[in-house]
Amino acid sequence: MKILVTGKNGQVGYELVRSLQPLGEVIGVDRSVMDLADLDQVRDVIRRIKPDLIVNSAAYTAVDKAESEPELAMRINGLAPGVMAQEVARLGAAMVHYSTDYVFDGSKDGPYTEDDIPNPLNVYGHTKLAGEQAVLAAGASCLVFRTSWVYGLRGKNFLLTMLRLAEEGKQLNIVNDQVGAPTWSRSIADTTACILGQARQARGSQQWWQQHSGIYHLSALNHITWFGFASEIFNGMASRPTLMPIPSAGYPTPAQRPKNSTLDCRRLIHTFCDLPDWRLALSLCMQR
Repeated sequence: MKILVTGKNGQVGYELVRSLQPLGEVIGVDRSVMDLADLDQVRDVIRRIKPDLIVNSAAYTAVDKAESEPELAMRINGLAPGVMAQEVARLGAAMVHYSTDYVFDGSKDGPYTEDDIPNPLNVYGHTKLAGEQAVLAAGASCLVFRTSWVYGLRGKNFLLTMLRLAEEGKQLNIVNDQVGAPTWSRSIADTTACILGQARQARGSQQWWQQHSGIYHLSALNHITWFGFASEIFNGMASRPTLMPIPSAGYPTPAQRPKNSTLDCRRLIHTFCDLPDWRLALSLCMQR
C-alpha cells in the first residue's frame, strides 16, 4: 500500500511517518512539496504519486493568528482537504483527515459526541469544520478523527511552552476554567496505525471502508484544565515553577476558546480499539 502523509514534519505527521511504516510504503511530504495553500499543487502531487491512502495531518494550526488570516486558514484547512478527498474518490483510494475539538462552542455540560451539532467560536474552528464537511461531501472512503489539545516533543505546543518558560524561573499564570483532554501526538499516530491495520487485514477492504467511513473522536481519556495539565507536567520534578490558576478573562487572546473541549470517544473505542488515559500518555512522553 502506498501511503501519502502530509505535514511530515508536524507534531502528528512526524509520528505518523514512523507509526505507519509496517503498513506499506510511506511517502511523507511537507509544505515545500505540497503547499496546501496551492490547490493546484495539491492536485498535481496526488495525481503524480497516485497513493492508495492519504493521511492528512497538515493544517493551519495558529489559532490566534487565524483571526487575522481567515482566507489563508480556510484555504489550508477547509478547501485543500476537499481537493484531496475529490482526488481520493477519483483514484478509488481512501483518506484519513484530522479535525479538532474547536468545532464545538464548549457550552455543553459533558463530553461532545460525534452527533452533537458543531458551533465554532473562532476562525480556526470554522475552517476545520469546513474541512470536515468538504471531505465527507466528496464521497470518498474516509475517516475523520477529531482530537484535542495535541502536544508532543516537536513543534509548538503547551508541553514545550511550559518546559521553556519554567527555565526562566518566573511564576506561570495558567488558565483554570477550560477543560479538555491533552492528547499525545504519538498516541494519535499509533491509534491511526492500529485502525488502518484493521482495514488492511479485512478481506474486503473496500467494504470495510464503506462500513466504517465517518467521523470519530480520538483523544486521550478523561479530562483536566490547562492548570491541571501544567501541574502534572511538573509533578515530581526537583525544581518546579510557581503556578497560579487564573480565569480565561485573565489571559485574553484574539481567538475565543471553548470552555469545554471534552470529546466522547466511545464510538471509536467500541468500533476499533482502546485509548490511553491522558496521564499515562503524558508520563510516557515525558520519559522520552
